[in-house]
Amino acid sequence: MRDTIFACSSGQPPAAIAVIRISGPRAGQALQALGGRIPAPRRASLMTLRDGDGAVLDQVLALWFPAPNTATGEDLAEIHCHGGRAVIAAIERALAGLDGFRKAQAGEFTRRAFANGRMDLAEAEGLGDLLSAETELQRRNAVAMAGGALSVQVKAWRERLLMLSAQVEAVLDFSDEDDVGGLPPSFGDALKVFHVELSTWLARPRAEALREGFKVVIAGPPNAGKSTLFNALVESDAAIITPIAGTTRDILMRPVALGGVPFQFLDTAGLRDEGADVVEAMGIERAKAVMAEADLVLWLGPEGEGPEGAWEIESQIDRIARRAKMMPRHRLSAVTGEGVDGLRRDLIETSMHAMPRAGELALNARQHSLLSEAAQPLGQIRSDGDLLLISEDLRSARVAFDRLLGGAGTEDMLDALFGRFCIGK
Repeated sequence: MRDTIFACSSGQPPAAIAVIRISGPRAGQALQALGGRIPAPRRASLMTLRDGDGAVLDQVLALWFPAPNTATGEDLAEIHCHGGRAVIAAIERALAGLDGFRKAQAGEFTRRAFANGRMDLAEAEGLGDLLSAETELQRRNAVAMAGGALSVQVKAWRERLLMLSAQVEAVLDFSDEDDVGGLPPSFGDALKVFHVELSTWLARPRAEALREGFKVVIAGPPNAGKSTLFNALVESDAAIITPIAGTTRDILMRPVALGGVPFQFLDTAGLRDEGADVVEAMGIERAKAVMAEADLVLWLGPEGEGPEGAWEIESQIDRIARRAKMMPRHRLSAVTGEGVDGLRRDLIETSMHAMPRAGELALNARQHSLLSEAAQPLGQIRSDGDLLLISEDLRSARVAFDRLLGGAGTEDMLDALFGRFCIGK
């Protein structure tokens, strides 16, 4: 018989209330053993829990959810107890002392839900993203994914593939009969529309942009005001500021949310050709590397010398002795704050074009790769080609859709996914 697992699912104590979740074939026995009875299904019931010696553990609300219509697909119970560490530890000790019970591993409740068909892999990934969401855009996308929006779409695509495959199989099975011709012209048209639709999805902004943030690198020569601007944008004294050239020697990164959009701001070593020691030279090379990977570079150096696509920023406008720019995107002083709010607004507006729009799903790397695997054979099919090859290409696309929803996953991939979850999930 499969182990029955338990864990505190309500976060780290202490708290006013804690929720201990129990899932598995003996979940009902836990309530019977500790509380003396199993309450009516799906109704909160006041219950006094006692350990094996009869000592009172706590007075709780208990809920009983018989399988299969539960979050995990198994018998499931919840104990809503007082949220002190000692109370939770005492109840967990009592549960661990029961035969066939053990504490859950990270993500094990969700993994059982997946194994029992209560959610597919795309929904599980969405739940993982929801648990780690820190901005409104991240939350919206994760809620849609966890709610099955992508799964519904993929299943609809798969049904369309089955209809196309049925047309091919009909021609193959009855090709020797006079009343069955070749594939109809509509077959090729349907494939083209299908391929264009998938290609449009593949061209959307990716989920990694939501998770990692819009990467903005502040670059320029020493003493151009990079660290001062960095501190102003992240609203903290994260970078050390001195008039000594070469103070910043490594990449300093801070994630922040502006206007509900996740950002990564990176402060870099001042770029110069001469006078840098060995350590500073290493920092300059790292600065050049992150500039190449940035979504946007704010260039505080001489006009026209920044990387292609960089924003020209005329900084330190509070100083009389400064190098003015003819056509900067922004003029500002990070010391006085003049112009900084305008830069923030511009960054938010620009980053929104690199992020999924409100209500638009964003694919992660795994989902994007499998959707590409489905689109690729559809794009190469010719309706007047070999029917057996067409049938195989359609089958390959279906397999990619199945893998996207977890119908043909690997254990290593599942371990990596569910390992992201907390113990109570």
